[in-house]
This record gives sequence, structure tokens and C-alpha cells, in this order.
Amino acid sequence: MLSARGLFTEILDNDESFRLFCSIAASGETQGGWENGRIAALVPPGLAELAPKIARHGADEDKHGRIFNGLMHGRGLDPAPVPADTDYTMLLEHAGIGLAHSRLRKDQPLSEQDIVTYLAHSRVTEQRASEQMALLLKHFGDHPEIGRAVRQIARDEDNHLAYCHEELLRLAAAGHGRLIHRTLHECALAEIRVYREVSLAVMAHMGELLHWSAAKSATLRAGIRAVYAYERVAGRRRMTSLTMPARRNALGGGPVAAEATT
Repeated sequence: MLSARGLFTEILDNDESFRLFCSIAASGETQGGWENGRIAALVPPGLAELAPKIARHGADEDKHGRIFNGLMHGRGLDPAPVPADTDYTMLLEHAGIGLAHSRLRKDQPLSEQDIVTYLAHSRVTEQRASEQMALLLKHFGDHPEIGRAVRQIARDEDNHLAYCHEELLRLAAAGHGRLIHRTLHECALAEIRVYREVSLAVMAHMGELLHWSAAKSATLRAGIRAVYAYERVAGRRRMTSLTMPARRNALGGGPVAAEATT
């Protein structure tokens, strides 16, 4: 029987599949760091108090990219080219979700609606990131090679998700509730579709590297599609609901966390 722990152990134990996994993760985190950095620089004056939190979010994402690159360096591996069909961040942008890079490259302040779009997009994608890291934490939190990295990134992703909940609730109370509700649902529907396609692509690339049998690959594809069907019908509510987090001001106040080493 296939299990998440067994699959990731296979990926972890093979240098080429581990290299691809870390390269995909590092690329996505670094891209997220750039996006958050640009948004922090373009926050409209009326929401200026958000700028340091968005900057902190971006700094965390940059840090995660360095952590994944550090994991590869620890094995003497160089980053691998990231296949276009595994580029989650860019595929979301192509689906029209979040703020377009062409907009972020302009030195023009964003609107409050743009910030709502950014936070709603982040709330959905950080839900996915938090869940993925929780799974890795469960199975590999004490792993001698990757455990420290998993623990740190998991903690950060939980903080990012808490921040998105709190700021969206604050904006909803300020009169943006209808826009937030609509944007969350649009983002969630697009994200689960993109996540399915990226998951299928990643598993196909891993299957080639690890020489998986046709039957094993078919079983994994069926599982990914089953998850998509569930999320499409019922599972996306966890991405669109808003609840005040137990930890308030999760990204506020302090200096950016020091770079971690692995």
C-alpha cells in the first residue's frame, strides 16, 4: 500500500529526486519572497501598517528558499532546472490568481482591492503550504537531515496562515467582506485545479527518476484526481472560511528571523 511517508522516503533517499524536490520548493519560495517584497513596497498609504508584515512574509519565503538550497548543498548537489509544468506559482498567475507580475514591476501604489486580492490568494495558498508542512512534520520532524528545516518552515507557514486570517477579518470588518468572500472562492477553485496539475506533473517527473512501475504511477494519478474531486465538491471550504487565529499579530513587531542553516 502506498503511503505519504513511503513516497517521500523514496524521494529523500535518491539524490536526483531529492534535488528536483528541493529545486521546485526553493524556486517557489524565492518567487514568493519577491512577490511579497514588491507588494510591501507598493502598499497604499491607507494600509501602511501592513507593509512590515508583508515584508516579513517575503523575508520568510526568501529564507525558505535558502533552506532548500542549503539542503541540496549539504549533499553536494546543485539546483536542478524546474520543469514548467511543476511551477505552481507561475501557473497560478497564468490562471489569473493573485497580482500579476507585470503589475508588481510598476512603481505605482496598489489599491485596497489589490491588497484584498493578495491576502485572499495568500490565505488559500498558505492553507496548502501549512497542510503540506504539517504532513512532513508528522513523518520527518525528527529526521536527522531535514528535520530542523521541516520544523522551522512548518512554524513559519502556520504564522503566515494566521496572519492572512487576521488581516482578512480586519478588512472584512472595514467593509470589504463581499469582495473577500468572492475572491476567496475564485482563488480556491483555481488553486485546487492548479495543485492537481502540478501534483500530476511532479509525480510524473519523480516516476521517471525513480523508475516507478506503470501500475504505481497510475495509482498515484488516481489518488491525486480523487483528492481534486473531493476538494472541488466539498474540501475547499477549509480554504475559504475565516477564523480569528489563536496567535494574533503572528508577523508583526519583531525583526525578521535569522537565516536558518541545516
